[in-house]
Amino acid sequence: MSTRELIVLGTAGAVPTRRRNHNGYLLRWGGQAILFDPGEGTQRQMAHAGASATELHWLCVTHFHGDHSLGVPGIVQRLGRDGVPHDVHAVFPAAGAEYWTRLRYATSYYGSANIVEHPVDGPGATLPGDGFTITALPLEHSIPTYGYRVAEPDGRTFLPDRLRAHGISGAAVRELSGALLEDCTVPRPGQKVAFVMDTRLCDNVFALADGVDMLVIESTYLDSELDQATERGHLTARQAGEVARACGVKTLVLTHFSERYGESDDPLFLDQAGFPGAILAHDLDRIPLPARRTR
Repeated sequence: MSTRELIVLGTAGAVPTRRRNHNGYLLRWGGQAILFDPGEGTQRQMAHAGASATELHWLCVTHFHGDHSLGVPGIVQRLGRDGVPHDVHAVFPAAGAEYWTRLRYATSYYGSANIVEHPVDGPGATLPGDGFTITALPLEHSIPTYGYRVAEPDGRTFLPDRLRAHGISGAAVRELSGALLEDCTVPRPGQKVAFVMDTRLCDNVFALADGVDMLVIESTYLDSELDQATERGHLTARQAGEVARACGVKTLVLTHFSERYGESDDPLFLDQAGFPGAILAHDLDRIPLPARRTR
């Protein structure tokens, strides 16, 4: 199977620090990539990670606070400068269309980026990709914000021993149907990734995270700042862990940390999340999607 991994480009909240760049998350999905929330400095972080603008096919912005979108101008200009020939689909809250336009056309630049815009509003939308869908659902923050869910269709995996038992090989394998197909295959759930930023707990957080292989989720605060998290529309590490457990998540990635916390606080995020194998994201981490689930 072609490479599927998350490249973490930045993990800071509103203010970048010496060890944490503004947000930025590149999900490699085979021969194409989805860039989520490019904050300030994303273009340079991509260079450090060995990622190229030519692999971008989707750009998804959750909302138009600067730490989630100030990297858009650089990315758009790079698409044009590098002469990226294919369409790049941009998904963003329709309520922030004015900000999107400002960012897209922030300066004069060379070349022309082939950007297909998908402003989403109301209850959200599901958009078709190449071998997957991207679903946007509204979250609860101080401005209109959407979370994203990338989902591959379910399929079936062939069982070589059952094929041999039936004397089936070569092109005949592709023609299987009905009871014979059922006997020679097992269900193969499609892989799923959820991306949840800047929100207090709400139903759509759980809807996005339900049964995903990887949940990339903000954990801006620790328990000591729970009231502030709720007031400002953010999650704590403990709440992120609660979501992961309730939704049967396979891999939990914690990110988007307030600048008030230093390196000595890192273990507290994992302790409070309380999720086995949770990953505390750091800039330029590469996190492979976990092995496929079986039913």
